[in-house]
Amino acid sequence: MIKRILIVCSLFLLWGNFAFAKVTQLNYKATFGIFGTVGTIKNVLTQNTNTYKIKTKVQLAGMAKSILGGQVEDYISTGHMENGLMVCDKYTMTSTKKNKIVKKEYDINHKNKSVTKHYRKWVKGKLTKDYTQKLKFYAKDDLLTLYFNIGHAVKEKGKTYYFKAVGLEKQKGKVQITVPSDSKNAKYKKDLGKANLYAKALIYQKNFKKKKGDILLGIDKDGFIKKSVIKDILMFGDATLVRTK
Repeated sequence: MIKRILIVCSLFLLWGNFAFAKVTQLNYKATFGIFGTVGTIKNVLTQNTNTYKIKTKVQLAGMAKSILGGQVEDYISTGHMENGLMVCDKYTMTSTKKNKIVKKEYDINHKNKSVTKHYRKWVKGKLTKDYTQKLKFYAKDDLLTLYFNIGHAVKEKGKTYYFKAVGLEKQKGKVQITVPSDSKNAKYKKDLGKANLYAKALIYQKNFKKKKGDILLGIDKDGFIKKSVIKDILMFGDATLVRTK
């Protein structure tokens, strides 16, 4: 459950022309109720005029590390730029835990508007599962580009935006993000503190008390997430992700 929380928060670039590439490092610390600090998320975003690459590593800490056996999650998203936003061409998720490795690779064909997923699992170095399937939905985003595009893609206050992202098959890729009007900012400030822009992402996840779970987002002046709070996670309350760099 804690692993899923970190992935949802996060949630959250290497090609030619490196001389003109901009490299941004974004680090976050995750805390969860009585468990305290449960993990860290380190992101390296590299982008130039035409292409981008995001590398993310999620590492558990404290009680979460003990419960989940020191599990480490690695994510890589590569693609191109369109109108100042990142558009994913390939997304890879790798989970390593003791003697088990799970790898999911998504290839997005924008011309045909299709997504192909390749799933592989190794146990003690032996390949135990290997299959390829086409997803039932098409998306320009993955979980990483969705997270890092938010500050530039959602700007109009009092408006609701709809996105789709690969990596969210159980909810058919659907993500709803609402930017509140200024008159509704007070309740966001209580959870997130001061931010340049507030937003709320609506997700569908069985780990929440309700069928729908809210992720509150505080966006910094540079367009990246400053702080996020996941509301109502079973009996444990809220999970918080805070930018440390």
